[in-house]
Amino acid sequence: MASGASPILGMPPHRLWARRPGIYEDEKGRTWVTVVVRLSPSQRARSRASPGGTHEPEPSVTVHMWQMPVHPQEPVSPSQLTLSRLPLVWQLYSGRRYRAMDSRLWEIVSHGQIDSTEELVLTELPPGNG
Repeated sequence: MASGASPILGMPPHRLWARRPGIYEDEKGRTWVTVVVRLSPSQRARSRASPGGTHEPEPSVTVHMWQMPVHPQEPVSPSQLTLSRLPLVWQLYSGRRYRAMDSRLWEIVSHGQIDSTEELVLTELPPGNG
């Protein structure tokens, strides 16, 4: 059994690239697995919707990712990666936010550890919160 303390939790990843649906890789080659994707009505968007309007606000998305190794698998085509509502790339932006390739902003809700697993929780911000 290997000895050693668990790694010190530092900064969140600077960049996350989609490798397979639900699986991302950071700049250090570590894999991040999407374990929960939660959709909920955006309270901010709902409060801005005009009364009596027919336009329903888009739900906000919250993503829980765990840093864990995964077995190598065959690469997937880019078209298979675009089926998800999640970005193909997240880039650490300002403070506690990521900017996706499509310019959507995602706020870091939490970055911590559960037992020995590093967890990153992101929530999509409504447009105009940049």
